[in-house]
Amino acid sequence: MEGSAEIGDIVRYGQFGDLIEFSYPIGFSHWGVYEGDGHIVHFAVGDENELQRRFRVHVLQRVFPSSGNILLGHTKVQREHITQVPVPKGARIKISNNCHHSPASTATDMRRRMCGLLDEVLEYNLLMHNCEHFATFVRYGVAMCNQVSPGGVNPCAKFQARWCSN
Repeated sequence: MEGSAEIGDIVRYGQFGDLIEFSYPIGFSHWGVYEGDGHIVHFAVGDENELQRRFRVHVLQRVFPSSGNILLGHTKVQREHITQVPVPKGARIKISNNCHHSPASTATDMRRRMCGLLDEVLEYNLLMHNCEHFATFVRYGVAMCNQVSPGGVNPCAKFQARWCSN
């Protein structure tokens, strides 16, 4: 896998709750949360039928080869080894904890939010319910996405209504 030195650094130095950014060459990023031992929890391709899979793999990924997995409507919060996350050629992989200017939650709160959403199938929305929203919600307790509205906070009701404790 391309970026194996970067992956080695993440496995060596990453800590539970770190935000992992897969920076794609076309200008956007995929995000996940580091769980430890080389595993991340992130938005992955949800359950799809054979026709949807063929369309995603044989059409979308050929038309947009620098985009990694393109999500079609639904996503599944999944735990995977970082080497199994499909990323396009040229992607950079790094720990990005300082992009959102928010204090990290306690490990207990992060783990509760992460485990509470693990294996959930959710509707995907690029603007209001994407992988960066998920990752920042787990880390900070607030869903935000700098790719959609730089520096802004986008509350994600689907996460917060279910998993925030006030």
